[in-house]
Formats: sequence, C-alpha cells, structure tokens
Amino acid sequence: MTRRYLAFDIETAKETVGDDWDWYSQRPLGITCAAALSSDAKTPQLWHGVNKDGTPARQMSRQEAKGLVQYLVSQVAAGYTLVTWNGLGFDLDILAEESGARTECQALASEHVDLMFHVLCVKGFPVALDRAAMALGIPGKPAGMSGMLAPQLWAAGRHQEVLDYVAQDVRITLQVAELCEKRRRFAWVTRKGAVSSMALPNGWLTVDQALRLPEPDTSWMSTPIPRTRFSNWLERP
Repeated sequence: MTRRYLAFDIETAKETVGDDWDWYSQRPLGITCAAALSSDAKTPQLWHGVNKDGTPARQMSRQEAKGLVQYLVSQVAAGYTLVTWNGLGFDLDILAEESGARTECQALASEHVDLMFHVLCVKGFPVALDRAAMALGIPGKPAGMSGMLAPQLWAAGRHQEVLDYVAQDVRITLQVAELCEKRRRFAWVTRKGAVSSMALPNGWLTVDQALRLPEPDTSWMSTPIPRTRFSNWLERP
C-alpha cells in the first residue's frame, strides 16, 4: 500500500555560529516558522509566530509550538507518515524543546521517516537534500538561501523569503520520499559530481527501524558520525 506522507520542516530564530552540526551548544534556538505538505495536498501549510497586532513574531511562543505538535500528532493518527530530512537530529528535537511536549515529540521522531537518517544508518554518512534533488532532477533550494541564513533574514523582516524557503524544503522532501520509494532506490550527487545510489528494497524505514540496522563499516573515515548524535535525545526524559 502506498504511504500517505506528510513532509515537515522548521526554521530557527537564533543565528548560530559554526558548522551545520554546531548548534547543540547554542540552544535554545527558537522557531520562526514551519511548513508541512501532505501527499494529497497541492500547497504547503505554513505556521509562524504572531504578535498581538497580527504581524509575524520574532519566534513562535511555547503555546504556538505546542499547537504545531498537536497538529502533527493528529495527522499521524489520521494515517499520514511523517517524513523529514534530518528531523530526528534537528527539527523534532528543537520542537520538543520549544513546545515542552517532549514525550509527544519523541514518539513522533521514533515512528517517522527521516530520509537523511536512513541514509546515514546504511552508508555511515549523511547526504545533503540538495544533492538528492540534483540527482533526481527535482528543483532544489532557492539560490543563495540556507538554513544558516534564514534566521538573519527573518530578523531583518524578510519573512516571505524565509517562508518560501521552508515551503520549498517540504516540497523537495516529499518528492524525494515518494519518487525514491516508487523506484526503490535513493540517489544523490557526490562531492566529485558523480551520481551514487542506495537500494531501498523495503522502501523507507522509520527511525526506529533504521536504528535496528547493522552498523556500516566506517573504518575508512577519519571522523565518522555516530548515530547517537541524532538519536540520543530520544532517551532523555
């Protein structure tokens, strides 16, 4: 049976310093906006914090973030499979902190499909979403935009650019999830410009299923990334 996916992504409020993985010591980051796109919808649903005068807030309040969690829980209960790109190691972890709904977010994280985490568990390294889009011929992220730049633009009042960015991220995530599951193969463009691929004999695995896979051989790597970097928050109360 074909899954009904719900792609999800957030953008954070705090400007971080360092590489993409160096945000742990700089939290809390706050959430400026979020997007979700289901398999049977044409356009993404968007959220952002709202000031009393109706203008976009600097970041979502705890109550607004909690409402986002409740939406995701209700959609999963309705039969959708939540899908993200690094949602385990970032989006759902941040959402748990910002909403205070840790138990609900831990359940969502364990049961959802994190495309990047599945690849990491099989190959031993992560792949960038844009690299997958390139290999599959899918329109990628807006030129000149990144998750690191989004907080600066939001703070500068360029809200629509950030909303367009988060909306495009869920479009790409959903397309990658559905196309690769149909083909039973994931593909991406390597740093050397070649196209590489990974078989998906049983389709995409949930986080819980991916964690049960045998550890890949990473002896050739100087600094392999352990799975626990993404999953250790699932064990915290």
